[in-house]
Amino acid sequence: MERVYTLLLSFPLVVFSALVPLVVVYWLLVTLRIVPLELFERDSLRHDHMASTLVSLGFVGVPASFALSVLILFAGAITLAVELLVLRWLPLGLFRVPVGVGVLWGAFALASPIASGVCHAVHRWFHGQRRTLLGEAVEVIGVPDTEGLAQAVLLSDRACRVRLHGKPHGHIPQVGERRVLVKFIVGENAYRSVAENDYCNARAHAKRFTLGREVSPRHRNNGHHV
Repeated sequence: MERVYTLLLSFPLVVFSALVPLVVVYWLLVTLRIVPLELFERDSLRHDHMASTLVSLGFVGVPASFALSVLILFAGAITLAVELLVLRWLPLGLFRVPVGVGVLWGAFALASPIASGVCHAVHRWFHGQRRTLLGEAVEVIGVPDTEGLAQAVLLSDRACRVRLHGKPHGHIPQVGERRVLVKFIVGENAYRSVAENDYCNARAHAKRFTLGREVSPRHRNNGHHV
């Protein structure tokens, strides 16, 4: 038993020794209906960095809590395997911390596509949770009415229908158009959406802007020394 405690408290496995019980407690509270399943969901992807990051990693159509839980479990399993097969046999000493950080990064990197695949396989279970659909691509199948409301179906599950609400002075969804859900309007049980190409272009521009902002100080310094 002492060996088990030593293993669970070793770095980097201790990170998951803390996270996994939190995941278990959270899902117990969800089962008891003490906390909501959509605990981390917001009505819009705008300024919701967690949701945007998860969508970019392929975690679309499931609650953020579910995506994070699956990711933690797979990353923990990978870390446990590395600890048992490699780390415990190496005399790392003080190098265990930097090596452990690298193992953590690698475990999450390896677990991400596996976890997103699992989430994609079960995403239909959560279509009743309306906010989890943000980031999903849809196809418009109905002519908009006088209020700009139109019917659409998810590309990943054409049995699931949603209502799109175009802005009065903006672009109105057109039949056959592919769009991405970006905001849930609670009072109308409808979604704001943007054209799929515009959404992809906006995400690409945001990535370029972030990278440019990170390297710009270096460029300015280089220019200063010339």
